[in-house]
Amino acid sequence: MSNAEKTDNPVVTIRPMVEEDLPLVGRMEQQLFSDPWSISAFAEALTEPSWGALVAEIDGLVVAYACYLIIDVEAHLTNIAVAEGYRRKSVAKHILDRILRIVTEAKCECLLLEVRPSNVEAVAFYRKHDFHQLYRRPNYYQNPVEDAQVMVYYLGNKHQRD
Repeated sequence: MSNAEKTDNPVVTIRPMVEEDLPLVGRMEQQLFSDPWSISAFAEALTEPSWGALVAEIDGLVVAYACYLIIDVEAHLTNIAVAEGYRRKSVAKHILDRILRIVTEAKCECLLLEVRPSNVEAVAFYRKHDFHQLYRRPNYYQNPVEDAQVMVYYLGNKHQRD
């Protein structure tokens, strides 16, 4: 049993996603989502200047990933995923914190995301980290069909709302 499995708060290293990560990230994506991204979508995120992609490692093992898109003063968290055995160990918080620093440095005003309302754990995670619901986007997800709950994190105290 590794130290990561023995502790609730293992040492998490966040780094940019690289091409060598794509097969593992693609497998995780297929396992974790009913509407998974293709490996080519992740590859595109590695090459397009407005995109960013990160992975989280514990003991040298990739256990999470996230992608984001910056368009002018708006940033979009396009996906974030943590492998089953590494949830509730602050891994998602570490990767989200890094993205928030990046988009703040890019002078973005907000970070937007879509989440399935049925993904209660994810919605609770985002609410805990000061995301607020903006609206629902009907039939956004296809497998199964479900609305998206669009949430926002306003960067800077002047924008925070209840």
